[in-house]
Amino acid sequence: RMWAERPTAARRPSDGGAAQPQASRHPSVLDRVLEHKLVYIETPDIVETTLALENYKRACDCGRGAVFLSVARGKVAEGVDFDRHYGRAVLLLGVPFQYTRSRPLISRLEYLAETCQISEADFITFDAMRQAAQCAGRVIRGKTDYGLIIFADSRYNRIDKRNKLPQWIRTHLTDEHLNLSTDMGVCISRRFLKRMAQPVSDEDLQAVSLTAQELRNPVRVREAIARTVVS
Repeated sequence: RMWAERPTAARRPSDGGAAQPQASRHPSVLDRVLEHKLVYIETPDIVETTLALENYKRACDCGRGAVFLSVARGKVAEGVDFDRHYGRAVLLLGVPFQYTRSRPLISRLEYLAETCQISEADFITFDAMRQAAQCAGRVIRGKTDYGLIIFADSRYNRIDKRNKLPQWIRTHLTDEHLNLSTDMGVCISRRFLKRMAQPVSDEDLQAVSLTAQELRNPVRVREAIARTVVS
């Protein structure tokens, strides 16, 4: 479903002539996004979500682009790939912690504490970072794919959380990419997308391509990752 179909949301005149935001109300973030992109959301209804995904991809195919809002630990965040032009940026709002009062989680925490001496805080943080990485990985589906990953929560900057992210993410979390203001984030994003939109020569592609034998060499893998870091 497209968010603009809701009665309280705004749509452009070209999207069916629905009413625009009232002049007396300050435009929300969604109002401003809808001025430029279509917005679709994941719902508990699998049919609605499937239709929203189809329309989202159709908007991407025609060049207009769109925004898809989903929930961490949901079907879309864990099972749908947004490769190529279907996903050039993922924005994570908040940290996807589990509901700590659920009975299965309480039982698991008790078991881990008794048998493995793993503290409750360590497991909950590790699980949340694993889910965050799962969401982030939806837009990077191959060695020629690219996209922006934005952790929009200051808690990701804490050492205890950042160190639990996968290495392929931590490699790019350098000092110049931490604690960014909105303006700096926009500037870096524009520079990155402009650079990545340029044609790639066979020579440049070969420089970051590894053979099966090289993939088993950690040194070669780290060197290839270092060459692809965009400052």
